[in-house]
Amino acid sequence: MLQQTQVDTVIPYFERFIRAFPDVPALAAADQQAVLKLWEGLGYYSRARNLHKTAQLLVAQHDGELPGDIEALRRLPGFGPYTTAAVGSIAFGYPVPVVDGNVLRVFCRFWGIATDIRQPRLRTELQTRLTPFIAAAPPSAFNQAMMEVGALVCRPQAPRCNACPLQADCVAFQTGRTAELPVKSARKPVPHHQIVAGIVWKDEKFLLARRRQDQMLGGLWVFPGGKSKPGEAPATTLRREVHAKTGLRIRVGFPYCRVEHGYTHFKITLTAYRCEWRSGEAKALTSDEVRWVSLQEIGTYPLPKANHKVLEAVRDYERMQGNAG
Repeated sequence: MLQQTQVDTVIPYFERFIRAFPDVPALAAADQQAVLKLWEGLGYYSRARNLHKTAQLLVAQHDGELPGDIEALRRLPGFGPYTTAAVGSIAFGYPVPVVDGNVLRVFCRFWGIATDIRQPRLRTELQTRLTPFIAAAPPSAFNQAMMEVGALVCRPQAPRCNACPLQADCVAFQTGRTAELPVKSARKPVPHHQIVAGIVWKDEKFLLARRRQDQMLGGLWVFPGGKSKPGEAPATTLRREVHAKTGLRIRVGFPYCRVEHGYTHFKITLTAYRCEWRSGEAKALTSDEVRWVSLQEIGTYPLPKANHKVLEAVRDYERMQGNAG
């Protein structure tokens, strides 16, 4: 949960998750939808899917326990270099350095490294340089200490150099370059997409589609729709996308709301329209499943954050009109 997410945000999610799934067998036995529902709003949902798959694999192959072998850890779903090093060092004492964003910053300053922090080779270089040091120390304490120094002392802005235990040998501090290091190149412009979604009503229920496991937001339920072409009218986009993805013909009405939302590598403006079913049988042409759902039932379905904002607008309007829900 702490990958890409701050501690304060994670704590309530972690507490709810552990209450629901207190051990590996409980998580392995859970339905993926229940796992995603508890993860709802935390983002980066591949983490939840990988955690669930790992629990199932551990029960099936390792008696519900993490393997105490670093190579076996690397083969688990979601165990990249960071997670493998963190779990291997903290749980099993393997001398494998963790190199996250905090550690990158600490040692770029400590050693005066001017390589662009976005370069993948820098992470590999630091892992190599840190290996002899972690081998001479308790690995768990070493990795946790370095991550904490980065989070609490060697901060991106206004580092607390006078409280830093590494100050005496820090190149950046000695040369007055803490503000210059680490070097970070400018991000590429973030693409911005115009997305339309249809809340397609039929007999007081609307259509949801569950995204495929290999798609972004895999396993979550979304309102059908898609990306507008340049200059294309929203209604045209919606009719095309809904038909291509569900086989339905629809009548496009007014917009419920417009939502601005950002993902890691792009941003969207999502406009959600009230639509009515005209003809056709709903089919999962580009998704794992489609369902007609009422407003009373929707609370059990895991939805992306942007769709929750849409749902609020739908509820408000339909209640004002005295409709179901």
